[in-house]
Amino acid sequence: MGYTRDPVKAPKVGGPALRAFVGALESALGPLLLKKLVSDSGIERFRTTSAGTASPIQVPLPLGPEPKEAASPTTLAARAIDTPPSAATSRLESARAFRDAYRSGATDPARAVRRLHEAISRLEGGDERMNFFISRKPEQVLAEAEASTERWRAGTPRSVLDGVPVVLKDEVDLEGFVTTLGTKFRSEVATRDSAVAARLKAAGALILGKANMNEIGINPIGLNPHHGPARNPWDRTRITGGSSSASAAAVAAGLCPISIGADGGGSIRIPAALCGVVGLKATFGRISEAGVPPLCWNVGHVGPLGRTVDDVAAAYALVAGPDEHDPVSLRQPPLHLTDYEKGALTGLRVGLCQPWFDDAEPDVVARCREAVKVLTDAGATVVELPPPDLNLVLWSHAVIILSEMREAMHDEVLLDSARFALDSRTNLAIGGHFSARDYVHAMRHRQKLTREWLELMKTCDVVATPTTACTAPPIPEATLPDGESNLPVVDQLMRFIRIGNLTGFPALSLPVGLDRSNLPVGLQLMGRPYEEHLLLRLGRVIESALPAAPLPRVHVTALGS
Repeated sequence: MGYTRDPVKAPKVGGPALRAFVGALESALGPLLLKKLVSDSGIERFRTTSAGTASPIQVPLPLGPEPKEAASPTTLAARAIDTPPSAATSRLESARAFRDAYRSGATDPARAVRRLHEAISRLEGGDERMNFFISRKPEQVLAEAEASTERWRAGTPRSVLDGVPVVLKDEVDLEGFVTTLGTKFRSEVATRDSAVAARLKAAGALILGKANMNEIGINPIGLNPHHGPARNPWDRTRITGGSSSASAAAVAAGLCPISIGADGGGSIRIPAALCGVVGLKATFGRISEAGVPPLCWNVGHVGPLGRTVDDVAAAYALVAGPDEHDPVSLRQPPLHLTDYEKGALTGLRVGLCQPWFDDAEPDVVARCREAVKVLTDAGATVVELPPPDLNLVLWSHAVIILSEMREAMHDEVLLDSARFALDSRTNLAIGGHFSARDYVHAMRHRQKLTREWLELMKTCDVVATPTTACTAPPIPEATLPDGESNLPVVDQLMRFIRIGNLTGFPALSLPVGLDRSNLPVGLQLMGRPYEEHLLLRLGRVIESALPAAPLPRVHVTALGS
């Protein structure tokens, strides 16, 4: 069977037309409109597809061989930061740069935080505001920075991330803050930290605040009508991607070397690619979801974004691992970074499906091919893969994630659906239209697809694709604050993404250059379950070999460099 992907024919709709369309969806005409909309998307064909003997219960992911090297999370994080930087990353204010500045006394966490507060006030004010934050408590952060300063002076930092600024997507609980999920109606203050926030705090990291996101994470474009559209530091007229919109943008703008996002359908990897940073969706369950309000139980992941691969590796080491409050996280092998520094790739196989890889804008394909050449120059070989049925992948993922999001928001929708953004209401209506049979059918295909990919990845060690099929599209300014429904752009952003969420396999996005408009291009590497260490190793090889990109137009410094 050849490469299969039906073109998306739906027009983009914004402004009054979108409002009228959503009103019709929620009226007595809704069932008829939804039937037509879903039928046009191919769901009737999906309902006739065979899932064979697959069960709707997901395949337990294989744990793989026991790691050769075992170490504590703080030791692993220090290993990532202690690895010598490449020429391309040495000038960046990475976590290593913060650690080195604190260690040498060139600056301290309190001074760095004061500079960042000044920069945030400037970026979040006036007509040129970037809309990075939903909530902050500057005085609390400064007090924590002063405590970190004292630890560094005493020579007793908690970890290599002590005093390093971090931002959390507002989908992740932080004690004393409302977890808005990007909505305007959630008001309950979190009484305890999420697992990832607690582990970052234990490492001494300074959480600057809660980052803007697409409302309830339901759209990869990343616009938010309630808190303003997060704007891309490379060009503020462009989208950041979503739904971890400002988690990526804040890193790109220099406000922090590390942030935390969440990924149910590319929501870490898409904004990482569009904003020119590194993003890791780890294996399903590798990082605890405790303290993350459920939105999409079967495809959701929490994970780190960073300025460099080393930043992401250090954050991954500190936040991953079993957590008694998340049963899904309990079955996993020990964390490790085996061969992390090893640049020779002899014997490693990179899987490529040529028609899939090439199904992107020419500049995106060209930059990603250059990155794959870095891997082959280091000794890896390319293995040709059979093409995936992207129609089946899209239908399965859409049914699962939209059905689960509609269930997660059930009470809120019944109470007052008008409180949601228009794009959220459209997707929630579609999710509510799917039947129980549709959902079970999609879950069976998920299990079948996972088995197939486990077999496929016996022939290769990683699969390489572009992260997104395009660079950051323009923000539809004329349709703000409501935004627009633009399914062709959604498809461009998610074309290479969905398989990682359906299977639960780990995937890394890293920047591999710029297009002719000076916008970042991302390469995605997807690996076997629990082989994040290999993705990070290969990402570091690429990062070290490619020329340094210029800094984004909107960029600040915290260290005075």
